[in-house]
Amino acid sequence: RFGSMAAVRSSSAGYSQKELSCKKKDEFEDILEERRQSSDIQYAMKCYTPVIYKGLSPCKPGTLKMAVLQSEQVQYVIKQLSKETGESSDIIQEEAMEILEEMGHSLRLGAIRFFAFTLSKVFKKLFQRVCVNEEGIQKLTQVIQEHPVVLLPSHRSYTDFLLLSYIMFTYDLPVPVIAAGTDFLGMKMVSGLLRMSGAFFMRRTFHGNRLYWAVFAEYVKAILRKGYAPVEFFVEGTRSRTSKTLTPKFGLLSIVMDPFFKGEVFDTYLVPVSISYERILEESLYAYELLGVPKPKESTSGLLKARKVLSENFGSIHVYFGQPVSVRSLASGRISRFQYNLVPRHVSQRPSEDLQAFVRDVACRMELVQIENMVLNPGALVAAILMQNLPSMDYDMLVKQTLWLRGLTLSFGGFLDWPGNLSATKVVKSSLTLHSNLMGLVDGRVVLLGGGQEDSKLTEELVFQCAVSVLMCASYRNQVVNVFVRPALVAIACQMAQSSSKEDIYHVFSFLREIFSNEFIFLPGSALKDFEEGCFLLTKCETIQTTPHEIFVTERDGAVVSFLSAMFKPFVEGYQIICKYLSNNTTQAFTEKQFLSGVQNFVSQLLVRGTIQCYEALSRDMQNNALSTFVRLDVVKKIHLANGVTFCADKEAISKTADKLGSRVSSEKVLKSRL
Repeated sequence: RFGSMAAVRSSSAGYSQKELSCKKKDEFEDILEERRQSSDIQYAMKCYTPVIYKGLSPCKPGTLKMAVLQSEQVQYVIKQLSKETGESSDIIQEEAMEILEEMGHSLRLGAIRFFAFTLSKVFKKLFQRVCVNEEGIQKLTQVIQEHPVVLLPSHRSYTDFLLLSYIMFTYDLPVPVIAAGTDFLGMKMVSGLLRMSGAFFMRRTFHGNRLYWAVFAEYVKAILRKGYAPVEFFVEGTRSRTSKTLTPKFGLLSIVMDPFFKGEVFDTYLVPVSISYERILEESLYAYELLGVPKPKESTSGLLKARKVLSENFGSIHVYFGQPVSVRSLASGRISRFQYNLVPRHVSQRPSEDLQAFVRDVACRMELVQIENMVLNPGALVAAILMQNLPSMDYDMLVKQTLWLRGLTLSFGGFLDWPGNLSATKVVKSSLTLHSNLMGLVDGRVVLLGGGQEDSKLTEELVFQCAVSVLMCASYRNQVVNVFVRPALVAIACQMAQSSSKEDIYHVFSFLREIFSNEFIFLPGSALKDFEEGCFLLTKCETIQTTPHEIFVTERDGAVVSFLSAMFKPFVEGYQIICKYLSNNTTQAFTEKQFLSGVQNFVSQLLVRGTIQCYEALSRDMQNNALSTFVRLDVVKKIHLANGVTFCADKEAISKTADKLGSRVSSEKVLKSRL
């Protein structure tokens, strides 16, 4: 299960020559700089002649819909459903047309120009800079002319898809057609504008609806085959409320690769795009959602009420267009296209296990590239330090530790946007000003606003208020977490293992990696490689020393190990607390809703009593991830019933899992992390 022990003993050798110091990244251009100096109306009305795939003429939206409706795939499904249900083909065809009308975009240049003008005004109000890597744009310009292109941006804000279209217009590239949720259809006027600017709408779930799936899949594939505009969607499926990359969704990725496998296009290129926000517009809204407050329904009135944010400063955005990746190259030697020649193209096939594994692998690779190209800001480092010193810490100490963390981040290969012309004191003060709604400077100490006082008596209401602030601050810390996850898991494994044996430490590392595989993105089957990388980075900063059989912590002051352990303590402790809840829960079977509310109440009571200080255990994201992980590891059984799904905890397996995490749930002692 854990790979060859000989491989473990020789691990880190492959990383001895690896350069993981801060890579030289492309030059960035601030596209708002010109907008501040010239007319927005002239910019919106400029001559817009985007480069087009193989010089093809754009396909009109109505023509595209008719091509989808008359396609062999959709017609085949209509006939099959007619045979199975006895319903007239004409009626099913009308239903298919209604789906297309709800789904389809109606891309118009006038709407694009309207958004170009409006977004110029809005972005100049909200952001100091919008920086784009020019080399990435040059590579994208080239590949768009030669192959169908799929843009895969990270997803942290509703701003993402507007921003990407704005950038494409700015650089005279074709505005993408964007997969958007049907939630937006509730915004009457806005949904029409979005549709005219390239959005097509998909239902959040259509499991079991064969007609909808056939129409949707054919619609996306028709856009790719005709190639007149890039297709854009989010591999994460929805916005990340925590600033951690969400585990990927595979459906759309499988659809966009299908034309290549069926020989309908020579190749398809995937372009990972990393969008990094210095401050996120929805930061407080996300914290409330994580605490179980329902997400406000998308509406035009809600959008108008949100105008007050225009008076605030949200800092800079960095948009990094990654290296375009060929599906043909990825599939070479892994997937045989011969299997697709055995069945007519219009007949839908269940993907083989090899193909499903390939799609999962590609999805994770795209997300890992997104993570690698994320730009970190000083505010994220400040948040990471403050989160380990709540509710407040000395300002001078914060500056000193932020400067230390800057060095460690660069050493571990982090991509950091640090102003070179300012002192560390000014950089930190600038970050505090930007996040003045969250952090404040009071009597020489930096305080997490709303984070509570050390000596104050907690109530459930105060716990909720504190949790909002902690989760907001944690979201900025989470931007840094991906840089440290592999060395941190090695460092924690060194503390948890029963000996200094490399085999023992690797076993613990593999267990932690498996437990937290819903919290962080790992490439399937690469545990040993991740272990090697973690060991290499810790060796590089002289924190550990490795021999063929053992690993020793050699760091004199323990600063790196202490920092990494404290950074990941909320995840370890949060899962311990959820294990304790499941162990104490007397209900034989429970629903997901009962689990979430039960954990929420349990954690809230522990916080009120002062038994724990882990506010992040209140996060619905962590609770859902833990439940999903425990089901995958067979610690919790998932039972499908006629009226829904229930869960049942295996108490013995829960106890063993908690033991491995460093805490016996049977003990009545106060929960404390071994870290």
